Amino acid sequence: MGRIMREVTPVTGEDLFVVLNHYNAKFDFPVHFHPEYEINLVLNSRGKRIIGDSILEYGSPDLVLIGPNTPHAWTGNTGESNAQVLTVQFDGSFFSEKMLSKKFASSIRELFEKSVRGVLFPPETIDSIKGRLIKLSEMHGFDSFMGFLSVLYDLSISRNQVLLASQGYVGQFDARNSERIGRVIAYLQENLINDIKIKQVADLVNMSETAFSHFFKKRTQRSFSDYLTDMRISYAARLILETDRNISEICFISGFNNLSNFNRTFKGRYNCTPGELRSQQQFLTRH
Repeated sequence: MGRIMREVTPVTGEDLFVVLNHYNAKFDFPVHFHPEYEINLVLNSRGKRIIGDSILEYGSPDLVLIGPNTPHAWTGNTGESNAQVLTVQFDGSFFSEKMLSKKFASSIRELFEKSVRGVLFPPETIDSIKGRLIKLSEMHGFDSFMGFLSVLYDLSISRNQVLLASQGYVGQFDARNSERIGRVIAYLQENLINDIKIKQVADLVNMSETAFSHFFKKRTQRSFSDYLTDMRISYAARLILETDRNISEICFISGFNNLSNFNRTFKGRYNCTPGELRSQQQFLTRH
């Protein structure tokens, strides 16, 4: 049984964007996804933020852009009566390929491409954007249109952005840049449950182990072993969030043959055990 729900947003074909301003936010919405982009500003709250396979602590203020169909949720402290969540949702189809191909829109195009992993913005960006985001809920007509584009552009050129979900979770590696890398990634995805040796993968693309190691790290910025471990942990997190399979089963079908090692590796990545993540998700789903 799936654990992640599809949200039907209030965005219609007549809207460029909608603003949802929640005062005294309860953080009782389960992990969900939708085809619209979402800018989420959280104020006066602390808790955990789930974006794809990224499960991290957040504080106030917190500002993230989430791309289409990327699962997400904030699990704040419901005892904080002054917590506020301001959400801007919009349909990216308004921004045509022709528009985004223009030089002036290149940073927005790049921001949209990154958003499927969730983009976290730094405090200095939040300080400059927060008031304007809140003001969007009070604006109408052409002024709101200009205000929205201005916010989006400034987000796109902000520095020190952090991508949240892992590359492996959303399959962001563009295999078109390397047919050999594409074959390797496909092989890893199909054989996660098996004991994968680097020689097997090197042979797959007709390279020596040493040459393959250098090639792979240059292309992915990760060693082969680290990339494979991240892929397995990301897959396990997805199964924990999206299915009712027990933790032991998830451990082994993710390619780990030792439950203790799986728990230790998982906690090192997410700062919580698989069981703690499952408990938190069960809490969310009950609402």
